[in-house]
Amino acid sequence: MASTLTSSLPVEWTMADMLQHLGEIPPQRVRAWPPPGTATEADIFEVERRTGRMCELVDGILVEKTMGYYESRLAMTVGYFLEKYLETHDLGIVLGADGTLRILPGQVRIPDVSFLRWERFPQRKLPEEPIPALAPDLAVEVLSEGNTEREMARKLHDYFHAGTRLVWYVDPKFRTARVYTAPDRCTEIGPQQSLEGGDVLPGFTLRLADLFARAEGRGSEH
Repeated sequence: MASTLTSSLPVEWTMADMLQHLGEIPPQRVRAWPPPGTATEADIFEVERRTGRMCELVDGILVEKTMGYYESRLAMTVGYFLEKYLETHDLGIVLGADGTLRILPGQVRIPDVSFLRWERFPQRKLPEEPIPALAPDLAVEVLSEGNTEREMARKLHDYFHAGTRLVWYVDPKFRTARVYTAPDRCTEIGPQQSLEGGDVLPGFTLRLADLFARAEGRGSEH
């Protein structure tokens, strides 16, 4: 006898309702299998195995991550500067763009870069499960064409509700960034200004000009 899949979505919802719930994202980013509302954490890895695509899990819905080669390069470069800082400030670990985290029940997010302080790991023991129940202290998202303002606002709410203390949204198009210390507290960073680590990464600074210069193979700009 075949098992019946039970959806977590309201029965009266249309596709438009679901897309609005997800932040008005393009429909091609929503996986049709398994049916929206029935997906589990195991399905994240099954879809990756079958298609090579990474997905976040939002209320039983698999949503594909959007990132082009340049956005990926920027994320890797942010991770490089964070790792350099940690060489002299042993405060925690950095995860890359496939670092899956269950930040809330039923919510698996994959920041493009994340930093987690050692305080989140008892005796500095890293978890063995592929999707640990952890929220990053710093979440970094490099914005892509497929992202929407409402989607990123929803992510912002999820991060801070889960216990994240600092979020950076890096915008490659305008070479700017938005720094959040709460969902309603944002500082706009211009091309000649710097990202700062605040209480999460004391003393860390990264000029956006240097970030883009290194990502593009031009070294640091002065």
